[in-house]
Amino acid sequence: MGGRRIFFATVLVALACLLPASPAAAKFRTAPTSPLQRQIEAIVDSKGGPPGIAVLISRAGHKEFFGAGTAGGKLLPRPDLRFRIASVSKGFNAYLAAKLLGRGLTFDTTLGSSIPGTLPAAEAVTLRELLQHTSGLADYIKAPAFVEQLTADLSGYFSPTELTGFVREAPLEFTPGSKYQYSDTDNIAAALIEEKASGMSYQQLLSKLVFKPLGMSYSSLPVTAKMPRPFFHGYDVEPGKKPEDVSELLNPAGAWASGGIVSTPLDLSYFVRSYVPTMLRATAGLEGRFRPGSSSPPGPGKNSAGLGIFRYRTGCGTVYGHTGSFPGYRVFLAASADGKRSVVFVASAQIVPGSGDPKVAAAITRAQRLAVCRALRGPR
Repeated sequence: MGGRRIFFATVLVALACLLPASPAAAKFRTAPTSPLQRQIEAIVDSKGGPPGIAVLISRAGHKEFFGAGTAGGKLLPRPDLRFRIASVSKGFNAYLAAKLLGRGLTFDTTLGSSIPGTLPAAEAVTLRELLQHTSGLADYIKAPAFVEQLTADLSGYFSPTELTGFVREAPLEFTPGSKYQYSDTDNIAAALIEEKASGMSYQQLLSKLVFKPLGMSYSSLPVTAKMPRPFFHGYDVEPGKKPEDVSELLNPAGAWASGGIVSTPLDLSYFVRSYVPTMLRATAGLEGRFRPGSSSPPGPGKNSAGLGIFRYRTGCGTVYGHTGSFPGYRVFLAASADGKRSVVFVASAQIVPGSGDPKVAAAITRAQRLAVCRALRGPR
């Protein structure tokens, strides 16, 4: 399927035509014969593989883009195409918390002191426990009432308080702080605390403290299923069947601060350079700031859970970031501790361990590791 492969000339032409005002456009380069390029091509060419993959690697201001397959029809993967970043959105939530520290917010702020009555069984749960998934809160996405309402209207809107309402009467599943358990409810509650502390809506917080300061012009938090154009189409993939475009199937409001953001590889490369060092500084000195726990889906190497950020120890070195999956997408975002070397990786199908072809899921993880190695050890 050589016609699906994307080489430097194609990427350069696309960027010249579509990003004429971007000073970063001229800085993109790639190495078509690199192990990473060969790996992502093999993945999209495999049975049960995603239709497309895009990888953006940054090293001290120099960017390399790797793409394979299609972004939808004749559209090729590009670093400026929007996609659903899924649980990588949780990293934005943590970043906002760090920015609001000392402005009416601390990691010890409790649900009861900030938004009393929202989750009665969790009044003593702290922001730190929410961000590190040690709160004990039941996950609303597993609540039968949520599943029923979602399946009845996939494009329907959920307000943040509706989301917490699905588990409002649920007891804590364990003593807060005693264990790690990934829960989307954690980030909904954390965002409500951030709204209360700042006096701004979550959308306003994203715009004022993240999108505008970091130059993320193509990022947003949609409240409908419609994707902003142009976008990297996401697919449901089943062996033996034609991939089904599910890009606009679900309303991301059902994920909100836990997974509703839309962004681009280029915008995320701006974000991660600030996100990783900011979170490491904000949590420096905290006892047990990293503990056993994996992001969902797991990232490459040995995973450890921090406060809204994960540590990935690979054979090539250690990076920090987040992963995510949403119908149509699997995402990995990571950077070195100083933020100078980073990876943004998106596959256009939700192929993760336990869902989809396990061989393809494992191959994607290997490709993510190759991307980390290139970011940390590649040509300077």
